[in-house]
Amino acid sequence: MARSSSGFVAGLTAAAIAAVGFLAYQASANVPSDLGRPAATKSPADVKSKAPADEKAPAALPYRSGTGKRVVYSLSDDRVWLVGANDKVTRTFKVTPSTVDPAPSTYKVTSRTNSTTGSDGTPIEHVVRFATVDGVVIGFSAAVDGSTPKPDPTTKTGGIRESRPDGNAMWQFATIGRPVVVTK
Repeated sequence: MARSSSGFVAGLTAAAIAAVGFLAYQASANVPSDLGRPAATKSPADVKSKAPADEKAPAALPYRSGTGKRVVYSLSDDRVWLVGANDKVTRTFKVTPSTVDPAPSTYKVTSRTNSTTGSDGTPIEHVVRFATVDGVVIGFSAAVDGSTPKPDPTTKTGGIRESRPDGNAMWQFATIGRPVVVTK
């Protein structure tokens, strides 16, 4: 009896190893070629070109930018959309990007701060954070003085600046856990 049960266990083990091997092969056959490679950095030509994604409707919500209530941030348009119920845009506005961009992906709001000082020394309010890139925290904020100057390109900053009214709207909308979809 011991021989038949050990043979049975050996057969099951061999079948399990074969199944795992087959699944590993299937998984490796479907791996994207750029998996594990760092995101491509912007070339100077990309940075200068700020053409809207849709020339006929420059403020149109980007195609394939998710569903449900979410914040959509377009890197190429320097624009944000607050999307409410039924995928209806409740507000859209231009922003001044930081020097460090998050990779296009879907994130979630991880923390918020009502007021603080930005990494550039500017007093800011309504900080909504959603990503970290190479140790630089990325988030939306509004300068208390209402300014939206372009950041110093020699300094790594993650603050995406918006006007005070837009910052207030973001603060009301982008609560902890709210999806933030970053598009190219």
